[in-house]
Amino acid sequence: MATGPSSPRSSAASTGNRPKKRGRPLLTTFIIVVALVIAFVYVSQVYTEVLWYNQLGYIGIFLRENFIKIGVFLAGFLLMALAMWVSLRAAWKHRPAERPQRPRPAAGGEQQKSAGADPMRDLQAVFNQNMERYQQALEPMRRILMIAIPVVVGLFGGLTLLAQWDTVALFFAREPFGQTDPQFGFDLSFFMFTLPFLRLVAGYVITVLVLAGIGALVTQYLYGGIVVHERGIGTSKAVKVHLGIIAALFLIVLAGNFWLGRYSTLLSNKGSWTGALFTDVNAVMPTNAILAIAAVIVAALFVYSAFAGRWRLPLIGTAMLLVVSLVAGGLYPWAVQRFQVTPTEQAMEKDFIQRNIDMTRNAYGLSDIKSQNYEATVETGQGALDGDTSTVSNIRLLDPNVVSNSFAQLQQFRPYYQFGKSLSVDRYNVDGKNQDTVISARELNPEQNQGWYNQHVVYTHGYGVVAAYGNQVEADGKPKFMQEGISAKGVISQDYQPRIYFGQSSPDYSIVGGSDGDENLELDRPQTTDDKGAGDAKYTYTGQGGPKIGNWFNRLAYAIKYQSSDLLLSNAVRPDSQILYNRDPADRVSKVAPYLKVDGNPYPAIVDNKVVWMVDAYTTSSNYPYSTPTSLGDATQDSQTKAGGSKALPNEKVNYIRNSVKATVNAYDGSVDLYAWDDQDPVLKAWQKVFPTTVKPYSEMSADLMNHVRYPEDLFKVQRELLNRYHVTDANSFYASDDVWQTPKDPTQDQATDLPPYYMSLQMPGDKRTRFSLTSSFIPQQSDSNTRNVMYGFVSANGDAGTGKDGVKDPDYGTMNLLELPRNSVVPGPGQAQNLFDSDTNVSTELNLLRQGASRVVNGNLLTLPVGGGILYVQPVYVQSSGDASYPTLRRVLVGFGEKVGFAPTLDEALNELFDGNSGAQTSKDAGVDASQADSGKSDQGDSGSSGESPDLKKSLEDANKAMQDSSKAMKDGDWAAYGQAQDRLNKALDEALKADGASASPSPSPSASPSSTNGG
Repeated sequence: MATGPSSPRSSAASTGNRPKKRGRPLLTTFIIVVALVIAFVYVSQVYTEVLWYNQLGYIGIFLRENFIKIGVFLAGFLLMALAMWVSLRAAWKHRPAERPQRPRPAAGGEQQKSAGADPMRDLQAVFNQNMERYQQALEPMRRILMIAIPVVVGLFGGLTLLAQWDTVALFFAREPFGQTDPQFGFDLSFFMFTLPFLRLVAGYVITVLVLAGIGALVTQYLYGGIVVHERGIGTSKAVKVHLGIIAALFLIVLAGNFWLGRYSTLLSNKGSWTGALFTDVNAVMPTNAILAIAAVIVAALFVYSAFAGRWRLPLIGTAMLLVVSLVAGGLYPWAVQRFQVTPTEQAMEKDFIQRNIDMTRNAYGLSDIKSQNYEATVETGQGALDGDTSTVSNIRLLDPNVVSNSFAQLQQFRPYYQFGKSLSVDRYNVDGKNQDTVISARELNPEQNQGWYNQHVVYTHGYGVVAAYGNQVEADGKPKFMQEGISAKGVISQDYQPRIYFGQSSPDYSIVGGSDGDENLELDRPQTTDDKGAGDAKYTYTGQGGPKIGNWFNRLAYAIKYQSSDLLLSNAVRPDSQILYNRDPADRVSKVAPYLKVDGNPYPAIVDNKVVWMVDAYTTSSNYPYSTPTSLGDATQDSQTKAGGSKALPNEKVNYIRNSVKATVNAYDGSVDLYAWDDQDPVLKAWQKVFPTTVKPYSEMSADLMNHVRYPEDLFKVQRELLNRYHVTDANSFYASDDVWQTPKDPTQDQATDLPPYYMSLQMPGDKRTRFSLTSSFIPQQSDSNTRNVMYGFVSANGDAGTGKDGVKDPDYGTMNLLELPRNSVVPGPGQAQNLFDSDTNVSTELNLLRQGASRVVNGNLLTLPVGGGILYVQPVYVQSSGDASYPTLRRVLVGFGEKVGFAPTLDEALNELFDGNSGAQTSKDAGVDASQADSGKSDQGDSGSSGESPDLKKSLEDANKAMQDSSKAMKDGDWAAYGQAQDRLNKALDEALKADGASASPSPSPSASPSSTNGG
């Protein structure tokens, strides 16, 4: 009978448990499958990386970098995990044989009486009781926790140390600098390589000991080694020994940290200047030495007391150490600074400020800058530019930040092509003479293509390089091309590989290549008159630019990488297909040289009949003693980066930088070559030990490649940022901050952003030849709107490296020249020069004429040139109509010298107007426009306000132009009667032009014919 009713229950219970038994294997299987999928996805990512590096020939970089990272991670993991395990194991092994009785809370009314008498006693008792429960709950899992806790803590420790793999690598590959610091006399490699590593190790070991100590405390408490009762805290001898040893080790490492702190003061930014100042040398360093010795003594007391069982001495020593640390480490330096240094700060800090000046200039490559006084004049006279023809003839009238649309409308040919927002400036030898060139690659526009097949199989590459003379234009203001057409022929090269598979706007990946006889799937270029057949030309890639993707395993790996089933299923992926990715030149250099920072403005060049991207790269550090740190991101921001024309460097603070590597990326096959440009840089030498055989000596560069090296923009921006203060080399003047400069703001932009540096060929005052240089100007630090916007300085960096010989660079490459103007200078700064242009009556009148027909006037870059014994400003003026297919074309040239302004269709006319009818310089041929053609609408802009004009409108414009020229001549001659008559004719011609253009005529105010209206022009 007992079994009767129980059987159904038993059966039901059995039936209810079956799904659970079945569910466990299913759950386990599901977890295993998920884990395998995750593992396969991760392995596929690693596998594709291996394929990419191996194809590029840099598999050694990938393997070494990851081996180093794995080694650093394992070292951090093992140190942390082993220390935690030893500490936990020792605490458990030396637990009390019998668990001591912990105080428990009283029961019932007795508990209430007890609580009323001593509430803390019951609180302690409740706490102890809870801890016993935790101990009982954890005891079954003790063995697992003894392993799991060290492993988890070790993983976090390993990942923390992994982030500092480069610090570890540089320590073991450290190179001497051959220079010593001014305080200790150590080689600078100690501060650059050794000190960061020692501080890293000390900090990490301190963290390990603290966590191990915490683990020991918790374990000992759970197992009764530590008991909290009403009389305090009771501990066993094992606990005292255990914690005493950890405390001693902690203090020994802390002593080492104190000692290292003496050297770290040379990198301190706590004072007004970077480095160890008077208080650091005379108070902080001695204090750190005392604290280090005291910490070692207290550590010895802990070791002694751990075995002797007397804890009074180490506790007193610890208290004294804290007091000394507070008083000697804080109050004493404060007192020295406040009462000894501050009253006579300039005298006390002079030597240390000088150290900061000298070391900062060394760290940023400014120690060899050539500075000269430049007594700039503002007076103009005939023949003033007689000795500056080499500079004047090279003045660039094409603004690479403006004429991108002109390149697009005239040379793009198809919507699936595009040019960058900002073009590049280089130079090429044409007819035996170096010619400044505005150049760009005709790249693919991925946004124009829809569908996976089009995006990744058909449209795979750009085609050709387009280049125009920098100092010349066509008669109607369009760029004068020296390399043009879809066939990409020109004076630069008639026979080069024009296909751009690797560039700054390539697709994220493309499927290319195939076997002989395979159908051509890629669209190559539009047809030309030399081609046969209809439709655009097709092509199959023949280079070796990417990993093979023909086998199914590789297809699956890349399908997972790009989350694309098309890669797996499409018949466009053929047995010999390749996949091209990571195609941006800067990204490719960053991946094969992870220790370098890459310049934000790579530029294309035709070198040895190949298109290559020239990429500058830098070694940096934040550990150069006494050097002032600067933010790379802030220093490299300007109006060009704001507009998206180039990228700023990462926002990271450094105090040492070298342009140590020049890199090239082949635009067809993506091959990357790294050249040790600054082969004396110890940081680069150290990295070459870490990654040997990846960087070639610059002696392997061809003569043609060397000719296209230029001074890097981002390095120059960082250097000019430092020069705002560090052009001053006298400590007293530096202390007074009586000569602080700043980079001018770009006056052509609405937002207040720094003026970008400009490449141009010029001959600096005192130099014997023209050099392709990167230039910038300086004005006084602007504290308010009333601060004078005048020129204080002009700096140029020589970017000519070529000598015509393979592997030989010009010894003068990189030379920086600084012109310092008198501090009572009245030479207008860029902002003031732009204001003079905008407010000049003649200029504004002509600009109003150019704006007729809904056209827009675009001011080009404001170039600054030290010629004629003063400062000459040159600004090209473009006009762009309102149509969709319009583009800017040059119409006028603005020049300024002192307070005078010249404005004419050609550079020669503008300079002659400025210098009393004869500048004395010979300008380049076609340095400007034919006014009759430029202003009469003989332009092929798609929807221009000046195209398709009526004969009446053309005649009115010609009359207006003639009236303006007569006005300008009369004003120079001082013939105000003739000036007034010419103005009347101008107003009449403008009215007629407006009528002919379909607008209502309105009388224009006649400018006052008085000397005050000329603006000195």
